[in-house]
Amino acid sequence: MTIRKFICFIALCFSTLAYSQSNYSTSFKTENKVFNHLDLSVTAGSTGLGFDLSTPVGPVVSLRTGFAYMPKFNHHMHFDIQVGDEPESKYDANGNRVETKFDRLADYLKQFTGYTVEDQIEMIGEPHMYNFKLLVDVFPFRNKHWHFTTGFYVGPSKIAKAYNVTEAMPSLLAVGMYNKMYEKALNDEPIITWGSFDIYGDRLLNYGRMGIHVGNHVSDGSSYRMEPDEHGMVKAKVKVNSFKPYIGFGYGGALSKRDDKYQISFDCGTMFWGSTPRIITHDGTNLAKDVDHIGGRVEDYVDLIKGFKVFPVINIRLTRRLF
Repeated sequence: MTIRKFICFIALCFSTLAYSQSNYSTSFKTENKVFNHLDLSVTAGSTGLGFDLSTPVGPVVSLRTGFAYMPKFNHHMHFDIQVGDEPESKYDANGNRVETKFDRLADYLKQFTGYTVEDQIEMIGEPHMYNFKLLVDVFPFRNKHWHFTTGFYVGPSKIAKAYNVTEAMPSLLAVGMYNKMYEKALNDEPIITWGSFDIYGDRLLNYGRMGIHVGNHVSDGSSYRMEPDEHGMVKAKVKVNSFKPYIGFGYGGALSKRDDKYQISFDCGTMFWGSTPRIITHDGTNLAKDVDHIGGRVEDYVDLIKGFKVFPVINIRLTRRLF
């Protein structure tokens, strides 16, 4: 369901509710406090920006529904490119740079492809989270300031993505070309065939594959490198369950003692999005499950995401009574 369709659906439901409540007797609505008013709220907090519509369905119970969207922001990350099992850069005891396999291959690829291969690539991480929600608020105390909430959020399973910047494309294209040549050399195939003239890349076998060394495969302990795809890109996405149960509590009250039309409140709780988030690279590897012994900067990013087995919800709501 698209955002526009959902908003239209909610508007239709509450319009129907507003119309149908005219069929209830005034005494019934007053005594049971069912559908006797409708509140509109704007929200801001850890789930992003959004809105709520709520109405009572009993003396101490209110039904709330709405939408929350996380605004876009970018986080820049840097990853090292490595050849074989050797680090991309080395320094002697005096701090002078020592030539590595990467340095030699970078020079070779510069001559062969015209692309300069940098020893780091930059990636951009950005959230991609929005959710519809259906919540039930229970007000157990007479003054109705405190409320306890249960319900669910539902939205796309992908909550974040990462991709390389445009400036990293020349390096990644060169890495892709090199790995293709390395595969041919490994299979004893010519890397270039020109008529009856074949060029073999036997010397490449002394180097190994090139890519972002992330860690080791859990299954067999072999090295896992994130290599560019057929478009010369490296990408990853963070996925959780689409259906996310919620439980929490909150406190609120009128902005003014003279007029209760405007209220302010906060919500604090937990969104359960299904155990550990999945970090899926463009080649289908789950970094949170399929790879261990992750090191360097990549380890910091993976550990941060894996630490959020549930999502903390802290929101502020500004509410106006419509009728």
